[in-house]
Amino acid sequence: MLRLGRREFEAHEPVIMAIVNRTPDSFYDQGATFRDEPALARVEQAVSEGAAIIDIGGVKAGPGEEVTAEEEARRTVGFVAEVRRRFPDVIISVDTWRHEVGEAVCEVGADLLNDAWGGVDPRLAEVAGRYGVGLVCTHAGETQPRTRPHRIAYDDVMADILRVAVGLAERAVAVGVARESVLIDPGHDFGKNTRHSLEATRRLGEMVDTGWPVLVSLSNKDFVGETLDRPVKERVVGTLATTAVSAWLGAQVYRVHEVAETRQVLDMVASIAGHRPPAVARRGLA
Repeated sequence: MLRLGRREFEAHEPVIMAIVNRTPDSFYDQGATFRDEPALARVEQAVSEGAAIIDIGGVKAGPGEEVTAEEEARRTVGFVAEVRRRFPDVIISVDTWRHEVGEAVCEVGADLLNDAWGGVDPRLAEVAGRYGVGLVCTHAGETQPRTRPHRIAYDDVMADILRVAVGLAERAVAVGVARESVLIDPGHDFGKNTRHSLEATRRLGEMVDTGWPVLVSLSNKDFVGETLDRPVKERVVGTLATTAVSAWLGAQVYRVHEVAETRQVLDMVASIAGHRPPAVARRGLA
């Protein structure tokens, strides 16, 4: 059982986390949801298309202009409060590695802290425990926030992912985060080259076997682009293929840009796996 905010999800119930970037320089939409009204419209659309979680980020993952904790909070805190007011049942996640920002968004209604940089600020987990919210524990290859990996190497990338992500998850529980509200994330592209991310996908079942619910953030990432030699705007098909494989191997939460398309992929895989009946079953029965 995965418990986030007011919602509970069974083990085989796939969950969509829709990305809403509160940045002027995001890699995918170049700031399309930096202003409040487009961002709120994006939330409404994502919820209508089947997203259970809205993931709000105030700093782009890649290198760029410095964003202080104060500026990150300015971009996210008021928006979290407004999303909480307009969508009382949606699960609100905030993508941050800073405990100061985590505390500020929890004060106004966040349900989940998405720590994509692998516990670089250990106090973030303590904030999650203190406020009774969930936590995403990510393998980032010990890279610093907003840096790109350079000639990074692993003897066994999945062994390292398991060691770090499970270790972070166990620590989170030790500092007060509810076990049923902790997720682990292999961290595609974070501290990894393309071959590492492909292997992490291929061996995702090893993460699922730990018993911790697995979140994957695949959407339009560089490992998809390099694998298919496609620019950012032409990575949707590769992303959806990777999503289908991840779903078959047992991942539960999917952080995405394209909600409606992802919903169809997840429903189809769930039906093939026998976890979901067809929406309509008339063929051969008339």
